[in-house]
Amino acid sequence: MAIPNVLLSMQLSYNQLTRTEKKIADYVQKNAQKVLFMSITELAEECHVADASVHRFCRTIGAKGYQEFKMWLSINMGHEKGEEESEEEDGKEPIFQQVLKSHLEAINETNQLLDKEKVDQAVRMLTEARQIMFFGVGDSKTAAIEANNKFLHVTPKVMCAGDTHLQAMAASMMTEEDLLFVVSYSGSTKDTVEVAQIAKEAGAKVISITRFLKSPLTEFSDCVLICGSKEGPLEGGSMGAKLSQLHIIDILYQCYFKANGKKARENRQKTANAVVNKLY
Repeated sequence: MAIPNVLLSMQLSYNQLTRTEKKIADYVQKNAQKVLFMSITELAEECHVADASVHRFCRTIGAKGYQEFKMWLSINMGHEKGEEESEEEDGKEPIFQQVLKSHLEAINETNQLLDKEKVDQAVRMLTEARQIMFFGVGDSKTAAIEANNKFLHVTPKVMCAGDTHLQAMAASMMTEEDLLFVVSYSGSTKDTVEVAQIAKEAGAKVISITRFLKSPLTEFSDCVLICGSKEGPLEGGSMGAKLSQLHIIDILYQCYFKANGKKARENRQKTANAVVNKLY
């Protein structure tokens, strides 16, 4: 299937757009590069419209949703260059130096974006929760699973469901004593947002790790931790994004361990003893 030229489509159908859609089209035409790295909520706020209006605009242009619209826009703007071309970029750096630089930038940016008060709040929520559920969809599920495995070393009150139906079912039975920990780079993945909404309606608290401070997911989050690494529409699941998420998770683990002192040490000794005979 040929990728539509969305910039041209907006121009050709401009007179058929609604007043609200024209506001979005005008902004995209003037700020196409910026839009590639904006959440749907950020674009909606810039245009002074609702998230749903942006979604309808994308459908009017022919895309299934905002993420597909951004992907088409990126391709139209010539950002479809693949990894195999990266060594031809300015600087002529070896590929392993480029990758190292990219990963270090992602972690450094994440570190700069971390708010100590938010980290402390998250650790308190993790400590006080009766049960902690780690959820993620697609590539973000990798970070959610790693978080569950990490915390399982020091506390028995964690679980992770990979299937989105099981996630929704588990979220519906949470209480005000429980905590949902969600990982989502975009903060707009439908299944993830729905699970967060279900958990909030059940009374649970929600912590989210996401790239965007304002997104559909953050509307249902009590504590938002921002990860670094700019990920373009064609780079879904980039290693830089995963590393930035894992960096936050490791910081939370270390802080949780310190905050829970004796009990955390006892549990870590138990879990270590449980698998020591499996390590040779």
